[in-house]
Amino acid sequence: MSAAMKEFPDSPRTSRTSPTTRVWPPISVVMPVLNEERHLREAVHQVLAQRYDGPIEVVLAVGPSQDRTQEVADALAAEDPRVTVVPNPTGRTPNALNAAIGAARSGIIARVDGHAMLPEDYLRVAVETLEQTGADNVGGIMAAEGVTPFEKAVACAMTSKIGVGNARFHTGGEAGPADTVYLGVFRREALARVGGYDEHFQRAQDWEMNHRIRETGGLVWFQPRMRVSYRPRPTVKALAKQYFHYGRWRRVVSRTHEGTINLRYLAPPVAVVAMLLGLVVSPFFWPGLLIPGGYAVAILAGSVLTGRHLPAAALARLPVVYAAMHLSWGWGFLTSPPRLSRPARDGAAA
Repeated sequence: MSAAMKEFPDSPRTSRTSPTTRVWPPISVVMPVLNEERHLREAVHQVLAQRYDGPIEVVLAVGPSQDRTQEVADALAAEDPRVTVVPNPTGRTPNALNAAIGAARSGIIARVDGHAMLPEDYLRVAVETLEQTGADNVGGIMAAEGVTPFEKAVACAMTSKIGVGNARFHTGGEAGPADTVYLGVFRREALARVGGYDEHFQRAQDWEMNHRIRETGGLVWFQPRMRVSYRPRPTVKALAKQYFHYGRWRRVVSRTHEGTINLRYLAPPVAVVAMLLGLVVSPFFWPGLLIPGGYAVAILAGSVLTGRHLPAAALARLPVVYAAMHLSWGWGFLTSPPRLSRPARDGAAA
């Protein structure tokens, strides 16, 4: 968990307006950064170039990277006093976020990734939404956009209900209360109330913290106008690893917070178990093959249905992408070891 976080009064609740002027509150943009040499400079420039009339600062929490990320971050800080660099020796995302939040000075904290490309009105829309809804956290859509045929197939799968269920931050939808959102723009007092990010969770830390915000009476709000471009994983191996760890750590969240698993999360592990059983019994009972065969037919049909707009090369890869996402997530969930369970908190909010 984070160290004590400074409180500042500049929040949407205290912004002053008049018929002719508007005072926009300061925003601290916190960025966990690791191996982001290629994208970091552009990502920071997009933050600093926001169409937002209030003060903006950027706090980069830099992990032990294998490229020139540290040099790029230090150069950005030397070029612009609005950029600050803090160390993150662990290299882990929640630790980086807590370190950056601890160094931030504003009453509003915007979490942004080191390779995220924000629309120019992102922060303005976030502050307006915080004011209008009274939410503790607002966020929008993880807009997957691919370049190669494989990335385009992944982008299609990540924005379809076949690939990711009904999560609005993937598929879009109406603005309103949500379990979680992509990235997030927070009131600082909400982060202080729940103790920041739980550093135990290597993955799923956003969902887990949004759960604690909601459990302590806060509101998480989905705003589809906050649309952030996201580059998908470039290979089957990288995609499978990503979704394996998503499933593994979602199981840890479910052990920590009872009652947070629903049918959408259980569908992949149930499918994996069913197909394995079908394959095991098939040498003795051939109808067992109908289970994996039925899944394959469903994936092919779903690919045709959802990928009609894709180029042929991307469409051909879409069934593999869906299978990699489903089966890796399910297997990660099933094999998540109990040793990853969150140790009991000492008096912290659950």
